Amino acid sequence: MNSIIEQLKHNFKRKDNGLIKIILTNIIIFLVLSLIYVFSKLFQNNVVSQFLLENLILPTDLSVFISKPWTLITYFFSHENIFHIIFNLLSFYWFGNIIVEYLGNRRLVNIYILGGIFAGVLFLLLFNTIPFFINSPTLGLIGASGAIYAVVVAAATLVPDYTFFLMFFGPVKIKYLAIGMIFISILGSVEANAGGNIAHLGGALMGYVFIRFLKQGTDLGKPISATSDFVNKLFVKKTPLKVTYKGSGKEVNYGAPDQKEIDQILDKINRSGYESLSKEEKQKLFKASQK
Repeated sequence: MNSIIEQLKHNFKRKDNGLIKIILTNIIIFLVLSLIYVFSKLFQNNVVSQFLLENLILPTDLSVFISKPWTLITYFFSHENIFHIIFNLLSFYWFGNIIVEYLGNRRLVNIYILGGIFAGVLFLLLFNTIPFFINSPTLGLIGASGAIYAVVVAAATLVPDYTFFLMFFGPVKIKYLAIGMIFISILGSVEANAGGNIAHLGGALMGYVFIRFLKQGTDLGKPISATSDFVNKLFVKKTPLKVTYKGSGKEVNYGAPDQKEIDQILDKINRSGYESLSKEEKQKLFKASQK
């Protein structure tokens, strides 16, 4: 048990580990909620379980949301159903690794959070203005699906010809997977899980917009990064780091790339794939992902 806890601490302390941190956060919250739910059933007292859910789920009622604004964040780190969280986290791992490979962990975190927020905002907007949704028996929104759809569509927009090899289907380009998922969500927007499917569409739109703006030189994730840096400065004590180099080899130091260089590198990836990049281009892309 101690080794598991130490491993968790290590993963959360590591920098540039956003993919794993988000997965672990979702799993830990799900396990806590599940254990509390089991004990509430055993002792026939669901007060604690109900209280937690009410303060994690994004409510449909705007007046309730105003009193619990944090739910715009907490809902996309929470799950009730084991199959829901498994599917979500597997999708996040597969598509999130593509974002990490090309843009880095920081931008993956930014896309996830912005996707979740925008999905929640669209959910609140439609369920308080459109007659069909107003009359739907939806109590609230929970689950990371909207945030993950943002990651899926962002990856498909960034490298549309990236190919997955699917069982029974063979090679399938990521853009077709994203289009299929969006189409299913459109059809489901007037079915039983209307709220979840609206969140999918909201997240998907944010993923697309994020990459389009990024290619034009605007990083929509900068406010998220700035907030994260501010929080880290409050809780993390910096220590001076001295780096020494052994051997006679010379260090190659590539300057920080400008947006035009980044766009050229991304265009090259779109045409020929990541492996076609030179060492210098890979280094520049890495430096850009750390901004």
